[in-house]
Amino acid sequence: MNEKTTNAIHWSFWVIGIVALVWNILGSINFFMQMNPDVLASYRASERVIVEGRPLWATGGFALAVFGGTLGCLLLLLRRSAAYYTLIASCLGVLVTMTHTLSMGIDFGTGEIVGILFMPLAVAAFLVWYAKYAELRGWIVKTSS
Repeated sequence: MNEKTTNAIHWSFWVIGIVALVWNILGSINFFMQMNPDVLASYRASERVIVEGRPLWATGGFALAVFGGTLGCLLLLLRRSAAYYTLIASCLGVLVTMTHTLSMGIDFGTGEIVGILFMPLAVAAFLVWYAKYAELRGWIVKTSS
């Protein structure tokens, strides 16, 4: 890694990293909020059904998705190659959570399909791709094993 590579990091790397970090921090906050019965009571009925019917394996997937995403974004901003693998784990957590949600047989509205199903998967998949893209551009430090 030389100074020229360090200076060549595009400004969008920082914007994407910070926005993605905030997204995942909000997901982490949402995880804890769902553990509070008073907060859960304020959720829409369809959201409560998902949370209240969520088995341990799906809760673990949700935790992996949001906490892995938060850690992955921190590693991305710290320019560490482990970000890529951490974000893959986060994406797998999204898929596990989504599998449970889809298996519940709930008739989702368009907003719920976008907000609960599509957006988390799209963001997680984008972050996996972006971490690899940033690594290929030399914006991420490759650690030797």
